[in-house]
Amino acid sequence: MPIDAQGLEIQIGARTLLHPTNFHVTKGDKIGLVGRNGAGKTTLTRVITGDMLPTAGTVRVSGKLGYLPQDTHAADPEQTALDRMMSARDIASIIKRIRKAEKEMTSPDPDVMTKAMNRYDKAMQDFEKAGGYAAQSEATAMAASLGLPQEVMGQQLGTLSGGQRRRIELARILFSDADTLILDEPTNHLDADSILWLREFLKKYEGGFLVISHSNELLDEVVNKVWHLDAQLGQIDMYSLGWKAYLHQRVVDEERRRREREVAEKKAERLMQQGIRLHAKATKAVAAQNMMRRAERLLAETSVAQKKEKVADIRFPEPAPCGKTPIEAKDISKAYGSNIVFAGVNLAIDKGSRVVILGYNGAGKTTTLRLLAHLEEPDTGVVEYGHGAKIGYFAQEHDTLDLGITVLENLQRVAPELTDTQARSILGSFLFSGDDAFKPTHVLSGGEKTRLALATLVTSRANVLLLDEPTNNLDPASRNEILKAISKYEGAIVLVTHDEGAVEALRPERVLLMPDGDEDLERFVSRACRRGVKAMGCVAALFACAIRIRIS
Repeated sequence: MPIDAQGLEIQIGARTLLHPTNFHVTKGDKIGLVGRNGAGKTTLTRVITGDMLPTAGTVRVSGKLGYLPQDTHAADPEQTALDRMMSARDIASIIKRIRKAEKEMTSPDPDVMTKAMNRYDKAMQDFEKAGGYAAQSEATAMAASLGLPQEVMGQQLGTLSGGQRRRIELARILFSDADTLILDEPTNHLDADSILWLREFLKKYEGGFLVISHSNELLDEVVNKVWHLDAQLGQIDMYSLGWKAYLHQRVVDEERRRREREVAEKKAERLMQQGIRLHAKATKAVAAQNMMRRAERLLAETSVAQKKEKVADIRFPEPAPCGKTPIEAKDISKAYGSNIVFAGVNLAIDKGSRVVILGYNGAGKTTTLRLLAHLEEPDTGVVEYGHGAKIGYFAQEHDTLDLGITVLENLQRVAPELTDTQARSILGSFLFSGDDAFKPTHVLSGGEKTRLALATLVTSRANVLLLDEPTNNLDPASRNEILKAISKYEGAIVLVTHDEGAVEALRPERVLLMPDGDEDLERFVSRACRRGVKAMGCVAALFACAIRIRIS
């Protein structure tokens, strides 16, 4: 079996994420791993891949394993995107030899140049024998299917956007010819077309895979088994069913467990009452004790009543007073090396306005937010803050968090005026209760990091929120809470997202389409309706079409 776990137990601090469990993943298993944020899904995948050691038990992995973590960080920012993809196969070492020989062939020393040319010829021969050209073509085609054009493949990773790097890592894992895949939130940063392609790829994939996703559509299309990691019980409920059948069966199972518990409690109560009455008689003391033991066994043999799962109380702060135009960008441009991201963009964010920024990956959406937040400076132009402007920035890759300190320390770092009690109260509303406040931030899942980053905004009294993919990594319940918070917030919001629901909640007054910086909501909606998507509604039509068209 490609993955075989025996007696696997996982603890983080005093909390047990997974009690001793056996499971395996074989060829043809298409498993959806689901559960609330913080249940331990990402931690479980890290244990399987060897990034973390279990508390007890063993995990054996046979064959080639392809792992897409939730947070992807390429080791070498100077490596090209194509070379990064090719590194997933054995051809990568040959490519490295070719690159080294190419560099030495430019040497002014004739001996060095001659030796380099000989090594180059040998490396190219090995490259051709290994099917390198066909592999490069396959890699380029796969990247294109995920929204990465050919010109991006020749760029260094350090010059690409976060969304582009994420797509490169996903393409690399799919290109690796792995026997088994572990994919943690693979649809993050993907547009609708790329998600459709990914679904088809996974449906046709012949090996086994384990996918963590909060996308109901993806799970419904591709999985034939569902594993639910129960955060309360610390166990995996395994269902050999498709997604819709699982949802139905889970409701049935929970109702059955509730009824069994009710019956057991009634029987146990009668036995206990009889035991208490008999206990008063010295001659019946042994019988009484036996009855009480039977009652205890009866309760122990039934499932513990499930507590209602808490939902994060996500709310944005009451905005501080400010002038008419808190932020104004004038003729800004930005380039990384020879790669010009955008040029000549003008944008004014008025008090209480709603703006959504759309565009393909690499178009400069995140860069625009970072410029507006003064985290980066434009190459030309200026970003000016108006009277009373207070900015709250949410980074898609959680860059605002210090991973080297605890959850509580992160909140106190941005709000030192808070008392310990006040800080703990805020964290509690975001589901960081008890010892969770003292967790090192680097052990948090992606969804937990998102909740913590949002918690840091609560104390800011920001009147302009710059939100970069705020619904990524969130379970459905937490996602609904943030959508409610977005819809109720009274300050200005500038939103970057691929989430249709987030656009719907924002109800934008304007759209900024990058990299051109064109700004016009009405024309987008008009164009969308002319393309025959009127039934989707204006906002959904805007989202579907704006990322594909350019205003002429």
